[in-house]
Amino acid sequence: MNNHKLPLSKLIERLEPPTGKVRMVLDTDTFNEIDDQFALVQALLSPERLQVEAIYAAPFTNDRSTGPEDGMKKSYEEILQLLGRLGRNPEGWVFTGSPTYLPNGTTPVRSDAALDLVQRAMASPDDDPLYVVAIGAITNVASAILLEPAILSKIVVVWLGGNALHWPSAHEFNLMQDYHASNLIVDCGVPLVLVPCQGVVTHLLTTTSEMELYVKGCGDIGDFLYQRFYEYTDDHYGYSKVIWDMAAVACLLEPSMVSSTLVHSPILSEDLRWSTDSSRHFIRYVHKLNRDIIFRDFFKKLKDFSSK
Repeated sequence: MNNHKLPLSKLIERLEPPTGKVRMVLDTDTFNEIDDQFALVQALLSPERLQVEAIYAAPFTNDRSTGPEDGMKKSYEEILQLLGRLGRNPEGWVFTGSPTYLPNGTTPVRSDAALDLVQRAMASPDDDPLYVVAIGAITNVASAILLEPAILSKIVVVWLGGNALHWPSAHEFNLMQDYHASNLIVDCGVPLVLVPCQGVVTHLLTTTSEMELYVKGCGDIGDFLYQRFYEYTDDHYGYSKVIWDMAAVACLLEPSMVSSTLVHSPILSEDLRWSTDSSRHFIRYVHKLNRDIIFRDFFKKLKDFSSK
């Protein structure tokens, strides 16, 4: 795999925030919570900036699924629901992902999503990388890298995973579900934009009142998103909710939405803690979000879409 890593100067160049229109795929555990839905809609309503070429269903396991395969299949169905409400045909660009997590750090899990990512990445020109926005367990992306390490020089991964590097633990839902995949992503040398949850994305809060004002009533898709938000809790009194996954999409939308810096890729221990080593390759690390700009962008695009 080392033979396919970018040289230092090219890696740093590749980690610069992109300008102009971006080609991307979205890897999402869409049914896991309610935030993936908002991220997917924001990406698809931003065609002036984002060319979404494919959507992959990622595995997840929690009280909304019986295991990774069930979570992946439910996510796939949720993607179809969203696309239907946006008037988009899913044929040919929405793919099922891994039914299991990686069994170890060297064995990929073949899936339609992983195979499609390999094909799209390898077809990318050397000067036009494919951005892989991952907002779930990173299994599909890690599997693609293991299947074809040459994609390391063809992609940039934007991953919402782990917690801030100064946080006591990296233990976070996306990261902890598939340790082997998470460890591979920070270790393999792929150009990586790391978007940490606790300590950074926790600022991306919204409320029931905002949902009622700016989402509910914005067509079929707005009502669907509002329903997902409202049904997530039984107590809306003084309630706010982090819409985590919008942060990863924001990294590609507008420079003023996020602040980031280059850091050496952290080491992920088996007990899910970060440690540092200044001899390791660089990644781009998001350390601050502009919550208001991100939500203003989303609310405006949703309103404009529903007015057409």
